[in-house]
Amino acid sequence: MIVTGPIAENRRARYDYEITDTLEAGIVLTGTEVKSLRIGKAQITEAYASPERGELWLINSHIPEYLQANRFNHEEKRPRKLLVKKKDLARLSQDVERAGNTIVPLKLYFNEQGRAKLLIGVGKGKKSFDKRETEKNRDWNREKGRILKEGGRG
Repeated sequence: MIVTGPIAENRRARYDYEITDTLEAGIVLTGTEVKSLRIGKAQITEAYASPERGELWLINSHIPEYLQANRFNHEEKRPRKLLVKKKDLARLSQDVERAGNTIVPLKLYFNEQGRAKLLIGVGKGKKSFDKRETEKNRDWNREKGRILKEGGRG
């Protein structure tokens, strides 16, 4: 049986950053990391991706140790290599060199073939007034849905 679906999601990323472009990247993992992910334990909220030495690296992501493994366990916060095409890497590197852009992981999941994938986005940090605007829109959409659900009886 192949497990598919989301493992970890960075819900705060779309609040803190204005995401302009997204890309699916493969991720190089060890066996115990994959087993730990299959349990559903991972955190990418504080992680970011960085192009270094002609490769893309996921930095500060947390995959806890797999408890059933003994001495061959992995480091929890080690940098992990991301697999993207050279053309995409060049585009991402160019976007990062521009002022204020960051490569943010949005979602870690298993695809249909059972491979771990990471959805990354190029984002520009929002200012506090942009965040207030996001909250205002979210509250209005919630209120609008409530009004429509009640059938206009407000």
